[in-house]
Amino acid sequence: MTIERHEPDTTADERSMLEGWLDYHRQTLAWKCESLTDAQLRTASVEPSELTLMGLVRHMAEVERFWFHEILLDDDLGVLYCSEEDPDGDFHFTEADTWDEARATWQTEIDNARRNAAGFGLDDLAKGRSRRGEPFNLRWIITHMIEEYARHNGHADLLRERADGATGD
Repeated sequence: MTIERHEPDTTADERSMLEGWLDYHRQTLAWKCESLTDAQLRTASVEPSELTLMGLVRHMAEVERFWFHEILLDDDLGVLYCSEEDPDGDFHFTEADTWDEARATWQTEIDNARRNAAGFGLDDLAKGRSRRGEPFNLRWIITHMIEEYARHNGHADLLRERADGATGD
């Protein structure tokens, strides 16, 4: 499967622009993982870091779930990989954990995020609040998600280069 990335139209309306950039960054992370083996997707950048491409994908599944379900809808479905005992569980996996499962879970969370966001306008406040009680509108959540993906895509660039030497935007 070849990942295609599409930048949003340069004259799109605000919602289309925000959602377009979020999708572009989602596609970028998928592209950085494309055609690698499970072993390569589990390869950490440098010791002692536990940062891996598979861990980033699992982390972003957790982040999608948190912002577009727990915060947006105020509906706590629980965590996917993390726990109180292992708050970085998204980066800790066993041989039983596979790329196929991680990718499928991440895609499910992206699909859920799109569906949940469709019911809100950009100015609509999320039903959930921050730990300090602050409200978020959908515009803030999408902007934060773009930032989150963009930051981690920078990590993914380095991880991909470490895995097989591939570089690119």
